[in-house]
Amino acid sequence: MPKNSPPSRRLRAATLSDVGREAGVSAMAASAVLNGAQTSTRISDETRARVIAAAEKLNYRPNATARGLAVQRMNTLGMVATLLGDEPNLYFLEVFNGVMQGAAAHGQTTTVFTMVDWDVARHQVPKFCDGRIDGLILLAPLLEADAAEWLPRHTPMVSVHANHEIPGVPNLESDDEGGAYRAVRRLLELGHRRILHVGGPIGTRGAERRLGGYLRAHAEAGFTPLPEFVIRTDFTVEGGRDGLEAWLVRHAGQPLPDAIFAASDAVALGCFDRLIVRGHRVPADISLVGFDNTLLARAARLSTVSQPLGQLGRQAVDTLMDLIEARQDQTPVHVATSTVLPTVVVPGATLFAPRTTKITIA
Repeated sequence: MPKNSPPSRRLRAATLSDVGREAGVSAMAASAVLNGAQTSTRISDETRARVIAAAEKLNYRPNATARGLAVQRMNTLGMVATLLGDEPNLYFLEVFNGVMQGAAAHGQTTTVFTMVDWDVARHQVPKFCDGRIDGLILLAPLLEADAAEWLPRHTPMVSVHANHEIPGVPNLESDDEGGAYRAVRRLLELGHRRILHVGGPIGTRGAERRLGGYLRAHAEAGFTPLPEFVIRTDFTVEGGRDGLEAWLVRHAGQPLPDAIFAASDAVALGCFDRLIVRGHRVPADISLVGFDNTLLARAARLSTVSQPLGQLGRQAVDTLMDLIEARQDQTPVHVATSTVLPTVVVPGATLFAPRTTKITIA
């Protein structure tokens, strides 16, 4: 190598052995200085200074994984969800933002695990709990109650919006039924009678509860919506767009609904897109209400039901940390098996009184 050429860049991180070799001491002595490891040999001030200088020279950084294994604590939380398709999952992002805030407040890092669907959870989730995380948050898990039989017991878990309560896994959720009820009641109070519900997937607890709120509001007002005024689709923009288009095609020649109550903001935005393409004005021709109050809904000033997604993420972390610390300290912990947070109707700009003259669906 030429005399004035720069030193070659290290191809791997420096280890305690490297530091010890540079300082002329053992790796154990280097560990005692840098990591506070126990040793029976007294470390002199001179040796301590040499080790510190060697560590600085080699840009040594402690191996967090090794230290975590030694104390049986990685200070890392996991979060598992299904992320499908090309659409950004704003529901996931809102909850995850809360999880990151909560983790930061507790001095934890966060690892996200993704799956194609919950059908593979029995095989995938145990792999995530291999020691790299201290606890796991299950986001909207579509699991049956018997999942408790195969979920790893050595890793504390918390769920958000679980489809079924899983023994041993505390669940946090929003007041889906109450939020839907209040939103539809507001539509009825404004004078809307022909309210189309573009609901979520059949069998998912949140979608069924939002449908329940829609039906309860009608029942209390003395109205019974026609069965054809309830359709089901996916919680996506595409689902809302395609579901509404198919309904409009089937009802060509009939009056346009007074309003649409969508099971999610994504569904509502899909409906909004289809209405605009067909030349309908929102809310002058038809009112539109969503559910979630995600970022795009706020930007579009969509009338919606706000569920505290960020708070759900933060509170899930708080609950998980209680479980982790209780397990590490081997002390009993008392956490609620189910926590329901309130929802609030946000009027937005897509909610108005019904038209006095009806529009015919083309």
